[in-house]
Amino acid sequence: MTESEKPIDCIICGSCVVDILVRPVPLETSIGGGRLIQVDPIEITTGGIVSNSGIAMSRLGMQAVALSYVGSDQWGNMLRERYRDQGLNADHLVTHPEGPTSTTAVLIDESGERSFAHCVGAPERLDRKFFIERLDLFAKSRMMLLGYYSLMPGLEADLADVFAEIRQRGCLTALDAAGDGGSMEPLREILPHLDVYVPSHAEASNQTGKTDPREIISVFREHGAIGLLGVKLGSQGALLQTASGSWIEVPAVQAPAPVVDTTGAGDSFYAGLLTGLLRDMNEADAGRLAAACGACCVTGLGATGGLRSYEETARLAGLI
Repeated sequence: MTESEKPIDCIICGSCVVDILVRPVPLETSIGGGRLIQVDPIEITTGGIVSNSGIAMSRLGMQAVALSYVGSDQWGNMLRERYRDQGLNADHLVTHPEGPTSTTAVLIDESGERSFAHCVGAPERLDRKFFIERLDLFAKSRMMLLGYYSLMPGLEADLADVFAEIRQRGCLTALDAAGDGGSMEPLREILPHLDVYVPSHAEASNQTGKTDPREIISVFREHGAIGLLGVKLGSQGALLQTASGSWIEVPAVQAPAPVVDTTGAGDSFYAGLLTGLLRDMNEADAGRLAAACGACCVTGLGATGGLRSYEETARLAGLI
């Protein structure tokens, strides 16, 4: 099957979460015990990379598929309904017989910064067998994105092998990190099998022990990274390096409305980047689309409330 014949643009795998949004909550000082905090109406939405990047790519016009475990509970049913409402294919969400659907309480302060209380749930049960049994599905897709590295203990030791098998099926691979980013073990073994890897600065610094983005990327190259690399720099944009070694500084894009919530901005950046690459943009233009997608994300409550169409996002990026 040639790339143009493949029916799927991207399979987004890994963390899929129900997010319970609580705002505003003071984060600079301890809440302590016995307090009642007056907050805005509490909302329930979707979270995790499968939700965040998957819905963002769907909004940008991509044929995206969600692939993960959910629980046999009301939250799993809610995820399927929300995904379908947003145009994200939910047919490959698998009900785990024991693990619950992953859930997170997102505590958001007045500025949009957030902290999380997280139950990993069923996605923690993802393993090599889960992916190898679905290689035919990956053969139908142009790209896959998996997240989050350092939060999948049952899978990480086998990720190098899993990515190698997927790439052999003609599917490009991308990985995202989370938490503190973990370490270079086993990331050093995974990097040679990735077509795209762009962690946040905090994650990448913890992995490499470096703070300068160029030095971080150099460490990744020293361990055999072959693809497009980068470091997300938040309000400062991002730094990318192409597979051929060219450096690209991606400036931040001004949010098109007031910042409400920064949840999911990094996942939205990734969605925009992969969408640009799948639309055959050069890396610099794909980076601009990524920055614009992240800028849209922060204007709505939750990880997907502020997302816009491809045309609106590309126009914000100065691409059309």
